[in-house]
Amino acid sequence: MQISLDNPASAPQPLSPYYSQVARIEQADGSALLFVSGQIAEGATLAEQTRGVFETLTALLKAHGATLADVVNIRTYLTDISRLDEYGAVRRQFLTGTPPTSMTFEAARLFRPEALIEVEVVAAVPAR
Repeated sequence: MQISLDNPASAPQPLSPYYSQVARIEQADGSALLFVSGQIAEGATLAEQTRGVFETLTALLKAHGATLADVVNIRTYLTDISRLDEYGAVRRQFLTGTPPTSMTFEAARLFRPEALIEVEVVAAVPAR
């Protein structure tokens, strides 16, 4: 097993130098697990921020040979859980296959005051 931490140059860079965006755990058979740190995005509305988050997740996964179809777990933090349907409508545009395991939480606030949502994922990348 080999572990590497990465901030892919082909994806939006982290907002702080104090974390890595992707932890890749290589398995002996050539497959890998990707742990993608929580992502936020700019936007005036929850829908805009959600779209930006999924676009960033897409870029981070692509840099490691994965897609959103490889996501096996997703954790979502919303500052207002009553807006779950609004988030879900955008999420369904990006996660179109069998849905991954999922947890959604309400958080009083996120690390940026303007952030309405933060999403982290785990993806299983098949051997090449």
